[in-house]
Amino acid sequence: MSRAGRWVLSILLWVWGGTVYFLLEVGYKSLTGHPERISWTMLVLAIVLTIPVERCGAELPWSCPLWLQALACAALVSVVELAAGLVLNVWMGLGIWDYSGLTGNLMGQICPQFAAVGWGLCLAFIPAFDWLRWAVEGGERPQYTWRWSNGKSNQ
Repeated sequence: MSRAGRWVLSILLWVWGGTVYFLLEVGYKSLTGHPERISWTMLVLAIVLTIPVERCGAELPWSCPLWLQALACAALVSVVELAAGLVLNVWMGLGIWDYSGLTGNLMGQICPQFAAVGWGLCLAFIPAFDWLRWAVEGGERPQYTWRWSNGKSNQ
């Protein structure tokens, strides 16, 4: 696949992943009685947040444990969510999310509970992106480990 083709594929994966996450967010906010907090800005943020998740799976070696890939992505997602929350919720006053009632929150924009949810989502999205990329590009079949293997088989 050409370099331009790989970029197009990555962009399609980001839009797909962001849309899936946004729909999960819409479902969660609707089921918990907060549909007024659904905002188009969450779709944009979700697409932006899928970029490091997709790139992590594409660039890290298979010997890097999946839980560690997801942890790195979840940490990055939390940093971006904090920055976006400070702009959207604090500075602009949109009130899209507010974690101030949760233990361990930072300025009401991020908290350990939803960082853990983000880690779980990254555990699902990293392989989903890898398998979708493999289905289109071919190449080495995705493989995962839970412990550091230094490139050797875990069998």
